[in-house]
Amino acid sequence: MKLVVADDHTLFRNGLVLLLKSQVADCEALEADSLDAALAQAAAAPDVRLALLDLDMPGMDGVAGIRRFVAQYPDVPVVVLTGAEAPQQIQQVLGAGASGFIPKSSTPAVMLSAIRLVFAGGTYVPPQMLSGALPVTSAAPSHAGGRERASSMLTERQMQVLRLMAQGKLNKLICRELDIEAGTVKAHIASIFRVLDVVNRTEAVVQAKELGLL
Repeated sequence: MKLVVADDHTLFRNGLVLLLKSQVADCEALEADSLDAALAQAAAAPDVRLALLDLDMPGMDGVAGIRRFVAQYPDVPVVVLTGAEAPQQIQQVLGAGASGFIPKSSTPAVMLSAIRLVFAGGTYVPPQMLSGALPVTSAAPSHAGGRERASSMLTERQMQVLRLMAQGKLNKLICRELDIEAGTVKAHIASIFRVLDVVNRTEAVVQAKELGLL
Protein backbone atom coordinates (compact mmCIF):
# COMPACT_ATOMS: atom_id res chain seq x y z
CA MET A 1 0.00 0.00 0.00
CA LYS A 2 1.37 3.39 -1.01
CA LEU A 3 0.39 6.35 1.17
CA VAL A 4 1.35 9.94 1.85
CA VAL A 5 2.49 10.76 5.39
CA ALA A 6 2.58 14.53 5.86
CA ASP A 7 3.65 16.16 9.12
CA ASP A 8 6.11 18.96 9.79
CA HIS A 9 7.30 17.35 13.02
CA THR A 10 10.06 15.09 11.74
CA LEU A 11 10.28 12.92 14.85
CA PHE A 12 6.55 12.12 14.83
CA ARG A 13 6.50 11.56 11.06
CA ASN A 14 9.49 9.24 11.15
CA GLY A 15 7.99 7.27 14.02
CA LEU A 16 4.69 6.87 12.21
CA VAL A 17 6.43 5.74 9.03
CA LEU A 18 8.43 3.13 10.97
CA LEU A 19 5.24 1.89 12.61
CA LEU A 20 3.44 1.58 9.29
CA LYS A 21 6.32 -0.20 7.58
CA SER A 22 6.61 -2.68 10.43
CA GLN A 23 2.89 -3.47 10.61
CA VAL A 24 1.44 -2.96 7.12
CA ALA A 25 2.43 -5.34 4.36
CA ASP A 26 4.09 -3.76 1.30
CA CYS A 27 3.79 -0.29 2.80
CA GLU A 28 5.49 2.52 0.90
CA ALA A 29 5.33 5.86 2.70
CA LEU A 30 5.82 9.09 0.74
CA GLU A 31 6.86 11.70 3.29
CA ALA A 32 6.04 15.40 3.27
CA ASP A 33 6.37 18.29 5.70
CA SER A 34 3.73 20.65 4.26
CA LEU A 35 0.48 20.56 2.32
CA ASP A 36 2.21 21.59 -0.91
CA ALA A 37 4.75 18.79 -0.46
CA ALA A 38 1.92 16.30 0.19
CA LEU A 39 0.13 17.42 -2.98
CA ALA A 40 3.36 17.05 -4.93
CA GLN A 41 3.90 13.53 -3.59
CA ALA A 42 0.35 12.56 -4.59
CA ALA A 43 0.84 14.07 -8.04
CA ALA A 44 4.03 12.07 -8.55
CA ALA A 45 2.42 8.79 -7.45
CA PRO A 46 -1.03 8.25 -9.01
CA ASP A 47 -1.33 4.91 -7.20
CA VAL A 48 -1.42 6.51 -3.73
CA ARG A 49 -4.16 4.82 -1.70
CA LEU A 50 -4.32 6.97 1.45
CA ALA A 51 -3.11 10.32 2.81
CA LEU A 52 -2.29 11.08 6.45
CA LEU A 53 -2.25 14.86 6.92
CA ASP A 54 -1.27 16.87 9.97
CA LEU A 55 -3.95 19.50 10.54
CA ASP A 56 -1.47 22.12 11.70
CA MET A 57 1.44 21.79 9.28
CA PRO A 58 2.42 24.63 6.92
CA GLY A 59 -0.08 25.31 4.14
CA MET A 60 -3.03 23.54 5.76
CA ASP A 61 -4.92 26.59 7.00
CA GLY A 62 -7.12 24.29 9.05
CA VAL A 63 -9.87 22.48 7.17
CA ALA A 64 -9.20 24.57 4.05
CA GLY A 65 -6.16 22.37 3.41
CA ILE A 66 -8.30 19.24 3.64
CA ARG A 67 -10.72 20.65 1.08
CA ARG A 68 -7.83 21.50 -1.22
CA PHE A 69 -6.36 18.00 -1.06
CA VAL A 70 -9.75 16.29 -1.48
CA ALA A 71 -10.61 18.54 -4.44
CA GLN A 72 -7.42 17.56 -6.25
CA TYR A 73 -7.47 13.88 -5.25
CA PRO A 74 -11.10 12.89 -4.56
CA ASP A 75 -10.31 9.17 -4.75
CA VAL A 76 -7.63 9.29 -2.05
CA PRO A 77 -9.08 8.95 1.48
CA VAL A 78 -7.70 11.51 3.92
CA VAL A 79 -6.98 10.86 7.59
CA VAL A 80 -6.32 13.92 9.71
CA LEU A 81 -3.67 13.78 12.43
CA THR A 82 -3.86 16.41 15.13
CA GLY A 83 -2.29 17.25 18.46
CA ALA A 84 -5.40 19.18 19.48
CA GLU A 85 -8.15 16.94 20.81
CA ALA A 86 -11.09 19.30 20.30
CA PRO A 87 -14.33 17.38 19.65
CA GLN A 88 -15.86 20.35 17.84
CA GLN A 89 -13.21 19.99 15.14
CA ILE A 90 -14.44 16.56 14.09
CA GLN A 91 -17.58 17.77 12.31
CA GLN A 92 -15.53 20.40 10.45
CA VAL A 93 -12.90 17.85 9.45
CA LEU A 94 -15.46 15.31 8.20
CA GLY A 95 -17.44 18.01 6.47
CA ALA A 96 -14.31 19.07 4.61
CA GLY A 97 -14.02 15.57 3.17
CA ALA A 98 -11.73 13.70 5.55
CA SER A 99 -12.42 10.06 6.35
CA GLY A 100 -10.75 9.95 9.74
CA PHE A 101 -9.69 12.03 12.72
CA ILE A 102 -6.81 10.63 14.79
CA PRO A 103 -5.41 12.45 17.84
CA LYS A 104 -1.64 12.15 18.02
CA SER A 105 -2.01 10.94 21.60
CA SER A 106 -3.61 7.71 20.30
CA THR A 107 -1.78 4.45 20.89
CA PRO A 108 -0.01 2.79 17.95
CA ALA A 109 -2.66 0.05 17.95
CA VAL A 110 -5.48 2.58 17.69
CA MET A 111 -3.72 4.46 14.90
CA LEU A 112 -3.21 1.29 12.91
CA SER A 113 -6.81 0.18 13.40
CA ALA A 114 -8.10 3.59 12.36
CA ILE A 115 -5.92 3.66 9.24
CA ARG A 116 -7.00 0.15 8.25
CA LEU A 117 -10.66 1.07 8.78
CA VAL A 118 -10.39 4.12 6.52
CA PHE A 119 -8.42 2.17 3.93
CA ALA A 120 -11.29 -0.34 3.86
CA GLY A 121 -13.75 2.45 3.13
CA GLY A 122 -14.87 3.33 6.64
CA THR A 123 -14.79 6.49 8.72
CA TYR A 124 -12.88 6.73 11.98
CA VAL A 125 -13.69 9.06 14.86
CA PRO A 126 -12.38 8.40 18.40
CA PRO A 127 -15.38 6.96 20.27
CA GLN A 128 -14.62 9.01 23.39
CA MET A 129 -14.93 12.19 21.33
CA LEU A 130 -18.17 11.39 19.50
CA SER A 131 -20.51 12.83 22.11
CA GLY A 132 -18.78 16.18 21.99
CA ALA A 133 -18.49 16.26 18.22
CA LEU A 134 -22.13 15.85 17.34
CA PRO A 135 -25.39 17.20 18.73
CA VAL A 136 -26.63 15.02 21.55
CA THR A 137 -30.37 14.39 21.71
CA SER A 138 -30.38 11.48 24.13
CA ALA A 139 -28.30 8.55 25.31
CA ALA A 140 -27.45 5.70 22.99
CA PRO A 141 -30.34 3.24 22.60
CA SER A 142 -30.67 0.15 24.76
CA HIS A 143 -32.39 -2.98 23.51
CA ALA A 144 -35.50 -2.14 25.56
CA GLY A 145 -37.25 0.40 23.41
CA GLY A 146 -34.06 0.81 21.45
CA ARG A 147 -35.66 0.65 18.03
CA GLU A 148 -38.05 3.52 18.72
CA ARG A 149 -35.35 5.68 20.25
CA ALA A 150 -32.85 5.00 17.47
CA SER A 151 -35.50 5.62 14.81
CA SER A 152 -36.31 8.97 16.34
CA MET A 153 -32.61 9.93 16.50
CA LEU A 154 -31.70 8.93 12.93
CA THR A 155 -32.90 11.00 10.01
CA GLU A 156 -34.34 9.36 6.91
CA ARG A 157 -31.14 10.16 5.03
CA GLN A 158 -29.07 8.51 7.76
CA MET A 159 -31.29 5.44 7.53
CA GLN A 160 -30.66 5.34 3.78
CA VAL A 161 -26.91 5.49 4.43
CA LEU A 162 -27.23 2.74 7.05
CA ARG A 163 -29.11 0.46 4.63
CA LEU A 164 -26.43 0.94 1.99
CA MET A 165 -23.72 0.24 4.59
CA ALA A 166 -25.53 -3.02 5.38
CA GLN A 167 -25.25 -3.93 1.69
CA GLY A 168 -21.49 -3.57 1.99
CA LYS A 169 -21.28 -0.42 -0.12
CA LEU A 170 -18.35 1.88 0.48
CA ASN A 171 -18.59 5.65 0.80
CA LYS A 172 -17.93 6.34 -2.87
CA LEU A 173 -20.87 4.17 -3.97
CA ILE A 174 -23.11 5.66 -1.29
CA CYS A 175 -22.28 9.13 -2.64
CA ARG A 176 -23.30 8.06 -6.13
CA GLU A 177 -26.51 6.33 -5.11
CA LEU A 178 -27.73 9.18 -2.91
CA ASP A 179 -26.18 11.97 -5.00
CA ILE A 180 -24.51 13.61 -2.01
CA GLU A 181 -20.97 14.78 -1.24
CA ALA A 182 -18.35 12.56 0.40
CA GLY A 183 -18.12 14.85 3.42
CA THR A 184 -21.88 14.57 3.94
CA VAL A 185 -21.72 10.77 3.85
CA LYS A 186 -18.94 10.76 6.42
CA ALA A 187 -20.88 13.11 8.71
CA HIS A 188 -23.95 10.85 8.45
CA ILE A 189 -21.86 7.77 9.28
CA ALA A 190 -20.35 9.52 12.31
CA SER A 191 -23.88 10.35 13.50
CA ILE A 192 -24.96 6.73 13.01
CA PHE A 193 -21.99 5.53 15.05
CA ARG A 194 -22.90 7.88 17.89
CA VAL A 195 -26.59 6.94 17.94
CA LEU A 196 -25.87 3.21 17.88
CA ASP A 197 -22.91 3.56 20.29
CA VAL A 198 -20.48 1.77 17.96
CA VAL A 199 -17.07 2.56 16.48
CA ASN A 200 -17.09 0.93 13.03
CA ARG A 201 -19.36 -0.07 10.15
CA THR A 202 -19.57 -3.74 11.06
CA GLU A 203 -20.69 -2.97 14.61
CA ALA A 204 -23.20 -0.45 13.26
CA VAL A 205 -24.83 -3.01 10.98
CA VAL A 206 -24.91 -5.69 13.69
CA GLN A 207 -26.41 -3.28 16.23
CA ALA A 208 -28.97 -2.00 13.72
CA LYS A 209 -30.08 -5.55 12.95
CA GLU A 210 -30.35 -6.40 16.64
CA LEU A 211 -32.55 -3.34 17.14
CA GLY A 212 -34.72 -4.25 14.18
CA LEU A 213 -33.73 -1.22 12.12
CA LEU A 214 -32.64 -3.41 9.21
